[in-house]
Amino acid sequence: METQSIESIQLDYLAILIQFVVASSFVIGTFYLTHKLGPKHKSEKKLQSFECGLDSIGDARLPFSVKYFLAAILFVLFDAEVIFFYPWAVNFRELGEEGFIKMILFVTPFMLGFYYVIKKGALKWE
Repeated sequence: METQSIESIQLDYLAILIQFVVASSFVIGTFYLTHKLGPKHKSEKKLQSFECGLDSIGDARLPFSVKYFLAAILFVLFDAEVIFFYPWAVNFRELGEEGFIKMILFVTPFMLGFYYVIKKGALKWE
């Protein structure tokens, strides 16, 4: 097997660099052109916030329970863990005992975190 020369490696990455430059130029050019060519009619009505066709009433920063955020973060954390179970389950027999031990090591920190969450009462709703 021949080793690639530095020139051929640089040529391999040249296409990526060109694509990056073209994509960046398109994005920057689009922003610039829409800013310069777009209409600039500002009025009090246009500058008001708009949501669902209803007039804004009251403060938009209404306080609500942090438990919603906590539930979402916990869902993402444990949902992402489950993604790694599928390839392990598919290759369970081929991985053997070593694969089982590695999966136990992978799951242990998550289970400790889950135990901590339960002990803190984060999943209890009032």
